[in-house]
Amino acid sequence: MPLRWIAHLDMDAFYASVELLRYPELRGRPVVVGGGRRHQPALQEDGSRSFSVLRTYTGRGVAMTATYEARARGVHSGLGLMKAAVLAPDAILLPTDFDEYRRYSRMFKAAVAELAPLIEDRGIDEIYIDLTHVAGVQDAGEGDPLVGLRALAHRIKWQVKQATGLTCSIGITPNKLLSKISSELGKPDGLTILTHADIPARIWPLPARRINGIGPKASARLEALGIRTIGELAAAEPRSLVQQFGVNYGAWLHRVAQGRDERAVVTFQEPQSISRETTFERDLHARLDREALSAIFTELCEQLAADLARKGYVARTIGVKVRYDDFKISTRELTLSAHTNDPRAIRQWAGLCLKKQPLERRLRLLGVRAGNLCRTDGLSPPPAVAAVGQRSQLSLPWVDGTAKC
Repeated sequence: MPLRWIAHLDMDAFYASVELLRYPELRGRPVVVGGGRRHQPALQEDGSRSFSVLRTYTGRGVAMTATYEARARGVHSGLGLMKAAVLAPDAILLPTDFDEYRRYSRMFKAAVAELAPLIEDRGIDEIYIDLTHVAGVQDAGEGDPLVGLRALAHRIKWQVKQATGLTCSIGITPNKLLSKISSELGKPDGLTILTHADIPARIWPLPARRINGIGPKASARLEALGIRTIGELAAAEPRSLVQQFGVNYGAWLHRVAQGRDERAVVTFQEPQSISRETTFERDLHARLDREALSAIFTELCEQLAADLARKGYVARTIGVKVRYDDFKISTRELTLSAHTNDPRAIRQWAGLCLKKQPLERRLRLLGVRAGNLCRTDGLSPPPAVAAVGQRSQLSLPWVDGTAKC
């Protein structure tokens, strides 16, 4: 029976790396991606570009990603840009361009599929690959029993670089759990191949939080028990873990610390929902900023409808999400009588959800979600929704004055 080999491929600083292809003069400099349209580089008369820097940033945005030069200064994805400006004031700030990132995502996945077609898509910049039955992967050489596997991994990295101009890091182990951890060990442009025999030396010294599924709260609880590393978790009494974390999660903690994971590479998985959201650069009020909020809300609904149509889905549940100025989050949703991906219908039903939200406080974030998805293949067009008019006729809390302001 062939040895099982699962790869986790993670693109290196993906958004930032795509931007460096566009602006090669920024290579080697700290760069943060997460700005808005106003941070678009300006072309000068001499042909050079003028870039925004973090020290001049004001707003509520967060870093989407950063080059490794910026990461060395403490900037990471999810960090508020105002905080990032304190750590790296001279870092270049670039706006996000998701259309371009999605294009490069399709390119690198297609390049990998030419060599190894069993791929599980895990997002815009990472995939799992089942290499077990790829031709030549089980070949052993004199002095290197993994020569075939190593050669295939290098071909995959080369293929990705040729197709996109970008580098990736790959971890290859007998399962998804270990491969996810391993792909981080050699970044950037790394290749790490581990067997179960390597777990004590390479995996157990790592912090327990490096296991995908151990979040900040669980990590803090483990530290309170004196468990900081994966090795200490592996040595913990299983019964004690179950007592502390419950039957399912406790048993899972013990299992993954031993490096056990039988999950298969899933080549296709239907999405449970699709959403669009935006964080405002300043807090907005339902009454005082109703014109701006109405335009943003409409754009989110139209983007969501376009996402559904492009991916071939219709939705029967429409919901909204708001985050207030005190950082509390509230969500509401409605179930429709029929599936739809019509932007006017989505906006109408999302507007009804919004009317159920308390809107006395200012808003930091607004989002729209489509759930209960169904593929459009073989479906008749969804029926028109009654009373859906043009954009200016839609009734929303900040348009008709019904909000509790």
